[in-house]
Amino acid sequence: MRSLHRAIAIAAGLIAASPAAFSADWSLSYIGQQIVASGTTFQGTTVGGLSGIDYDAGTGSYYAISDDRSGVNAARFYNLGLNLNQFVRSATPGAAGVAFNSVTTLQTPAGTAFAPNTVDPESIRYNAASKTLVWSNEGQRTAAGLQNPTVREMRLDGTHIRDFGVPTAYKPVGSPAGTAAGDRGVNNNLAFESLTYSTDGRTLYTATENALVQDGPTASVNNGSRSRILSFDVATGQAGAEYAYDVSPVALAPNPAGAFATNGLTDLLAIGDRQFIGIERSFATGAQTPGTPVTGNTIRLFYIDARHATDISGRESIAGDGSVVAASKELLLDLSDLRNDDGSALALDNIEGLTLGPVVNGKQTLVLVSDNNFSGTQFTQFVALQISQVPEPKTWAMLVGGLCALLGLGRKPGR
Repeated sequence: MRSLHRAIAIAAGLIAASPAAFSADWSLSYIGQQIVASGTTFQGTTVGGLSGIDYDAGTGSYYAISDDRSGVNAARFYNLGLNLNQFVRSATPGAAGVAFNSVTTLQTPAGTAFAPNTVDPESIRYNAASKTLVWSNEGQRTAAGLQNPTVREMRLDGTHIRDFGVPTAYKPVGSPAGTAAGDRGVNNNLAFESLTYSTDGRTLYTATENALVQDGPTASVNNGSRSRILSFDVATGQAGAEYAYDVSPVALAPNPAGAFATNGLTDLLAIGDRQFIGIERSFATGAQTPGTPVTGNTIRLFYIDARHATDISGRESIAGDGSVVAASKELLLDLSDLRNDDGSALALDNIEGLTLGPVVNGKQTLVLVSDNNFSGTQFTQFVALQISQVPEPKTWAMLVGGLCALLGLGRKPGR
């Protein structure tokens, strides 16, 4: 497991302590996993496509959104329980620690279920103060039509409350491929994969998985992609500051060469003032990290700091603009490094969601979930990690206190 180093500064952002107090190293360690087999059903729906997850500390349950475009079943989210004591470091962990409690249909503003291929749900966050949920929709840019990406708030029964004000620059215009002169907006399937509330609950963040069409290329083996982090004022729903974020190139070359490969920013978790843990999920057909199973997936967690990044809000394009300072990033953990108790590498599916979990045995947990794409060759994977300190007990107690405050307070709306 790789050190979080001093850069993570989790508690510094949460409890406004001096950065010097957090100079000790921190580490993320592997608690275990659970795997729900593809084809599992619950209350008449096929469980799959879990692209976002969030923990409700009040009930001890989780919300997970499916990216089903109302193709298998109506677009929906699940409430579930995860017993981390049953998570094991094994290649065959079972699913005894996963219990689905309910499933809820997402509703349009008109109060109906979404018709097939009219929505692409990707991320979800719970607001404990208002007892509502926010969720993101990637939209679409294909020959079947152009659909705007959206960020919406809903009640726990799935009924619509409001839309957040997504700027025009994100809305697809032009050709389905996004390669013609004058094309603008999100690339297909590379838009709003992430959501997170700021630690004070006043700001909501999302990000594009890759660059907007007018901002630059999508990620490949040879180049990264400059995505945008977008903020909203929770009280008004209006867009605020935006920051560039440089997604890394695809981690491994596909096999055979030229086969499908991608890398993208798939989730954000605020841990301080404009500081986040982010997931970059890289996939390359047929690729294999030496010593690991062939899944094609490389999952990396990064510390992201946008405090010194340029506010690019209002800029239609940032392509070729050398004045733009992007958010900084530092690798926290490459999940390819994780090992089960028998020494085998952790086989990684298409992990896209991240949340703080409960404090277990005095240590804060992180929980990740994978989108199995409703494929029989993939699986719905829950991975649990814990944040450990080396070795100062007083500093660790402050960190736990700060993270607990985030779980209790971080989802309050602005006043």
